[in-house]
Amino acid sequence: MALKKRAKQVRVIPGYRLTLGITIALLSLLILIPLASVLIYSFRLSPADFWNLITAKNVLSAFAASIVCSVIAAFINAIFGLILAWVLVKYDFPGKRILDGLIELPFALPTAVAGITLSKMYSDTGFPGSFFSGIGIDISYTHIGIVLALIFIGIPFTVRAVQPVLEKIDDQYEEAAYILGSSRTRTFWKVIFPELFPALLTGFGLALARGIGEYGSVIYISGNSAKNGTQVVSYVIMQKLERMDYAAATAIALVLLIISFVLLFVINIIQIRRAKRISLR
Repeated sequence: MALKKRAKQVRVIPGYRLTLGITIALLSLLILIPLASVLIYSFRLSPADFWNLITAKNVLSAFAASIVCSVIAAFINAIFGLILAWVLVKYDFPGKRILDGLIELPFALPTAVAGITLSKMYSDTGFPGSFFSGIGIDISYTHIGIVLALIFIGIPFTVRAVQPVLEKIDDQYEEAAYILGSSRTRTFWKVIFPELFPALLTGFGLALARGIGEYGSVIYISGNSAKNGTQVVSYVIMQKLERMDYAAATAIALVLLIISFVLLFVINIIQIRRAKRISLR
């Protein structure tokens, strides 16, 4: 009994207290304290001023533009991210490693560079923007341009969330379904997709949360027009900071933070319930 108790106390990696202390210290310095400062600055406003600020017409329009465009982009990323992950896992072809590496490009490329490039390409003087402009579809400086930029910065989240899960799925499940007479479509929806859904939902949530607060890649392609409703909430925050109105900026940032936390919380709850249903089958 004593040997078992001693074996449990022996750890493979020593220094638990030290590493835990370092973890908590870094977590506090990088996450908890900055979040607390957002609360402190936003509380400088009275409840009435806070409400009037976040319900102002331009702020509500910015929140609507950010949330709606982010949801659309996240849905598109979920569809095409799943397709990309499927191709990278299920098929071998020349240039596969190059394509797999290019998925990480939005992570490595500065978002401002991406925004400038996309806004130039999809303007009425660029290619393929001139083609779409010729048929009456404007992309740059519209909501379509915002969605396009958010797709660019969000696609890696979906691919990298789905890809490892898809690699671990045993091919025997598919073979068993085919032997039992299931079609390819039915096999995908009944056998493969339930396994991929939690990971796909994770990628969707990460892309959505990133898109709502995105600044660099959308600041140029959006046009920032309050009249056309293309101002994003991150741009409104920057406007407040440029005017040295830190209380207003942090108040809007607090609402943005709450929205992101609520979205991630809801997605996590859905994932947990989905995992429980699959485990009970």
